Amino acid sequence: MEAETANQRADLTQLNSAVEQIRASIGHIIVGQKDTIDFLIAGILADGHLLLEGVPGVAKTLSAKLIAKSIDAVFSRIQFTPDLMPSDVLGTSVFDPRTASFEYRKGPVFGNIILIDEINRAPAKTQSALFEVMEERQITVDGHTYPMDEPFMVLATQNPVEHEGTYRLPEAQLDRFLFKIEIKYPTLEEEIIILSRQHQHKLEDGLKEVKAVLSIDQIKTCRALIKALHVEPKLIEYAAKIVHETRNNKSLYLGASPRASLALINGAKAIAAMQGRDFVTPEDIIKVAAPVLAHRIMLSPDKEMEGLTPSDIVAQIIQKIEIPR
Repeated sequence: MEAETANQRADLTQLNSAVEQIRASIGHIIVGQKDTIDFLIAGILADGHLLLEGVPGVAKTLSAKLIAKSIDAVFSRIQFTPDLMPSDVLGTSVFDPRTASFEYRKGPVFGNIILIDEINRAPAKTQSALFEVMEERQITVDGHTYPMDEPFMVLATQNPVEHEGTYRLPEAQLDRFLFKIEIKYPTLEEEIIILSRQHQHKLEDGLKEVKAVLSIDQIKTCRALIKALHVEPKLIEYAAKIVHETRNNKSLYLGASPRASLALINGAKAIAAMQGRDFVTPEDIIKVAAPVLAHRIMLSPDKEMEGLTPSDIVAQIIQKIEIPR
């Protein structure tokens, strides 16, 4: 009971103030997409990598750049292309004739927030270069290990409909993303607002107004608060049941890993904190279920032929499992 009382006294005032500022500043530029913005913020607070998926022109890259601009940290952008080599991402050793030795020159992956645009355009050997850095927050080159500065997160974008000149991301790499955020087309009303703002040159003014809201130290403080949030044992069991069901579902060829269970809890904690609560509810777990699980599971061929999506199966699993109260 004492631990529970201590958790209830967690001060989330600074965190909630920062979240509202980020929502407001990004909302001046990105019309609608409330869930997208919330999942981007939650990913930062939960210390996870994020994959943004959507057709061209729905502001995937812009959303990632805006969220990065809201944080006072080192930002780096890498445009993935079919001819990109691992050394173009990680860096390489260069011979220095003055010292007659090799000197390691760091690549663009060294930073706090790394935007990888069109991640599925690079070949397998370049994709594999990201495995270590995304999971262990370090890289190994020529027998030397170089740790990343904290915080470190990857924001990646990909186009789900264009397949020419692209490479399917390995399942092991997809599993390293906390959320896959699907960005949809705007509604008619939202598109009218976008056109009106562009016509009145308000978008350019809004971009200039986006300022850094969180410092690196503040992010570390917020993450420590979120890790300490209370989660009842029955909710931990609920999250485990959801993930376990993906491994026994006849509609799925591949279920989710234990990393998905951790992601469910961590993501739910971030969502709870963003709503001013120092405890997790079943609704928090349900909210993050699709972004956490949809990219970690694979449909069976017959269900794929029926036109179902992984998110549809996740929704069916949520309906099947009793919500703890």
